Amino acid sequence: MFAVIPFIALLGAIAVFPLLGFTAHWWESNRNRFLVAVILAGITLLYYAVMYVEAGFGAALTRLDHAILKEYIPFIVLLFSLYVISGGIRIEGDMAAHPGTNAVFLMVGGLLASFIGTTGAAMLLVRPLIETNKERKYVQHTVVFFIFVVCNCGGLLLPIGDPPLFLGYLEGVDFLWTMRNLWMPWLMVNTTLIVMFYLADKFYFYPKETVSDVARDETEITPLRIRGLMPNALLLIGVILSVALLDPQKPFPGTDWHPFVYLREVVQLVLVGLSLALGSQAVRSDNKFNYHAIVEVAALFVGIFICMQPALELLNLHGPTLGIDTPQKFFWITGSLSAVLDNAPTYLVFFRTADAQYTGHKLVEMLHHVGSPDAVEASIKLMAISLGAVFMGAMTYIGNGPNFMVRAIAEESGVRMPSFFGYVLFYSVPILLPVMIVMSLIFLR
Repeated sequence: MFAVIPFIALLGAIAVFPLLGFTAHWWESNRNRFLVAVILAGITLLYYAVMYVEAGFGAALTRLDHAILKEYIPFIVLLFSLYVISGGIRIEGDMAAHPGTNAVFLMVGGLLASFIGTTGAAMLLVRPLIETNKERKYVQHTVVFFIFVVCNCGGLLLPIGDPPLFLGYLEGVDFLWTMRNLWMPWLMVNTTLIVMFYLADKFYFYPKETVSDVARDETEITPLRIRGLMPNALLLIGVILSVALLDPQKPFPGTDWHPFVYLREVVQLVLVGLSLALGSQAVRSDNKFNYHAIVEVAALFVGIFICMQPALELLNLHGPTLGIDTPQKFFWITGSLSAVLDNAPTYLVFFRTADAQYTGHKLVEMLHHVGSPDAVEASIKLMAISLGAVFMGAMTYIGNGPNFMVRAIAEESGVRMPSFFGYVLFYSVPILLPVMIVMSLIFLR
């Protein structure tokens, strides 16, 4: 159990350091984040080297190989590809900020999130949303609902939508499993949130705007236009196809050929190179595009993927005896931890917990026994873990990477966002939590 301490310490640093006055500024440096992650990862590897001394450095190298080469590299290359390519597309304009206009932003973002990732969709739409609402004074709730839908709940339909689902894909979950099995909860939750936003904006917030602000909003209009769509839209499709077709563990569709290891990642990086070479640099400049956010994710996750190895091994060993044996338990435990920790490693921990409950079989193997009671049970458990990680990552700013990114962009643009606890007490608990309760009662019985 002591071997899990570096993992807990790293997740605690991610959760607490941004909130403390004496560490907040220091933690803003990606160099310092990387330093903390590497030190704690080094302690974990040292544990394996010392405790398995008869194997020399073999035990540590085995975990390093699994954590970095098999999981971290595919994970970070996908996020990097979506982040950079979507950064070459700019939607600009200033429409009248009617409640219906804002609801359409949420709807489009919720659809895009599954196909270009929550990070890509958020970076693509948050600036035009704020630009559209710049004449209004009551904008905070709009950005919060944007975090709910675009940064989290919308990214449920494909593995590229949200980092936890991509980790599941790396573990062997079929590429289209999420779309086949999760589209109804996705539709219910996102529709409910968008309707709730529309009603709140139309009947409470919009009437509170001053007459002069509404008049300026109606007259200061710039037509909506999209720049940089080509070639970046085609390159994003290329990323999606690379994930679907170039899995080294599966034959290429219609053939017996298995793509060689890292071909998928090489293709994705080539697509990034094409985006940077062929796309408009002026668009990236207008988007204020930089690599800070993706470097932050890369710096932290190199430590997370190594530090969580003991926790995963403990869950593999003791998973069947933990008492987490129903879809409701998997949903609420995965979801609760995803709200206060990063949802990607949380998903993987409970994926392995469910996996350990099937003696002699893997969870993903059970999914292929279509129609059997075991397959139905395994599918519902995986649904619960997926829904908890993706949906409940919206409960706090620290649940998912894009949450903090959108908050930072909004505050840079003059929107006064709620504090960490204000977000939880006034938005996620009274609005999002009841939706989660109803959703779980309907779909996780």
